[in-house]
Amino acid sequence: MRKNKIRILHVAQAAGGVDCYIRMLLKYLDKEKFENILVCSHDFDGEDYKDLVESFEQIEMTRAIGSNDLRAIGKVRKLIKKYTPDIVYAHSSKAGAIARVADIGMRNCCIYNPHGWAFNMRCSTRKKTMYTAIEKIAAPFCDKIICISDAEKQSALEKKICKVDKLQVIFNGADIEAYEKEVHGSVKRKDLNIPENAFVVGMVGRMSLQKAPDVFVKMARLVKDRIPNAHFIIVGNGEQEYEVRKYAEENGFNDSLHITGWVDNPMSYVELFDVACLLSRWEGFGLVLPEYMMAGKPIVASRVDAIPNIIRDGENGLLVSVDDPVGTYKAVMQIYQKDELKDKLVAQGIEDVHNRFNARRVSAEHSELFNKEMD
Repeated sequence: MRKNKIRILHVAQAAGGVDCYIRMLLKYLDKEKFENILVCSHDFDGEDYKDLVESFEQIEMTRAIGSNDLRAIGKVRKLIKKYTPDIVYAHSSKAGAIARVADIGMRNCCIYNPHGWAFNMRCSTRKKTMYTAIEKIAAPFCDKIICISDAEKQSALEKKICKVDKLQVIFNGADIEAYEKEVHGSVKRKDLNIPENAFVVGMVGRMSLQKAPDVFVKMARLVKDRIPNAHFIIVGNGEQEYEVRKYAEENGFNDSLHITGWVDNPMSYVELFDVACLLSRWEGFGLVLPEYMMAGKPIVASRVDAIPNIIRDGENGLLVSVDDPVGTYKAVMQIYQKDELKDKLVAQGIEDVHNRFNARRVSAEHSELFNKEMD
C-alpha cells in the first residue's frame, strides 16, 4: 500500500471550513507520491473522503477543554503507532494540541496548521491569554507551523509563539476547476421570491458574533431606504438568527431578507448576489472571498486580520471598518451607482483568484513542503 509514498496522518476536530480545506488539499495532492489517513471527530462524514484517503478513523474529540482530551490524546497516539506515518499534520487549535502531545517522542515530522489563531478571536482577555499560553507550550512539539495568511504569521511573531523559521505561509485557495464544472443557475431568484430586477446584497457565513450578521442587517436597512427593490440573502444558520430576523421585522424589511439556513450548494446562492459581503470581526483568512471572486461578484469586506491580504481596497474589492454598518452601506451604494467601479473590482477579482488563490497551488505548496521535510 505504501511503496515509497510519503504517508501523512491528518488530525482534525473542527469540521466546517477545516473539512473543506482538507478535502481540497487531498483532492490535488499527487496520489502516486502521497498516502493520506484522516483521524477526525464525529462531525466529519466518511463518504466525503471515500476516494481521498486510504484510512478514515473517527474518535471522540470535542471543542471544549476537558478530561476527554486525555482520552483523545491516547487514541491519537495509538493510531500514530498503528499507521507509522512519515508526517503527522494537525488541523486547527484543538486537534493541534491533541496531535502534538500525542506525537511526542515519535519518529516523524509534525506539522500544525491552526487555520486561524484562537487568540485572535473576540473573547475575554483571560481566554486570549490561555490560548496564547497553550500555543507557546505546544509550539516546540512540531517541526513546522503553517499560517494561512501573512497576518497570521505576524500574529504568531507578535505573540512570540515560536521563531520565524518555524512558520510558513500557505494561502488558502478556492477549487476553481470544481466550480467551473458545476451546473450553474440551479437556484433562481424566483425560488426565494426575489424579483429579477431586484438589487441583491448577500453574505455567506454562520450567523455568529464573528461573521457580524447584525452589521449586515443594519446595513441592509440603510440600503433598503435608498433602493426600495433591494433584497438581502444570508447563506447560513447560527445562534444569532433570531436577533437578525427580529431586527428585519422591526424595521419593516422582513419580506426582503432571505435566510437559507445550512445548504450543500452555497455557490448557487452566491450567483444571485449583486454585491457579496464578508463583515467579520476577526478572520484567519476568509475563504469565501476568493469564492466570491470566482463567481464574479464585487466584494465589500471588513478591514481586519487577514482580509487585507486578500482584498486590496479599490482594486479587487472595497474595505470597510469593523462594526461599521454606515461605512458598509456607503460601499454597497458605490458599487450600485458606479458600473465602472463594479466592473473593475470583478475583473481584478477573477484575475486574482486564478493567479493567487487556486486550490491546485495550495496542494503544490504543501507537496513541496512535505518533500522538503522528508529530505
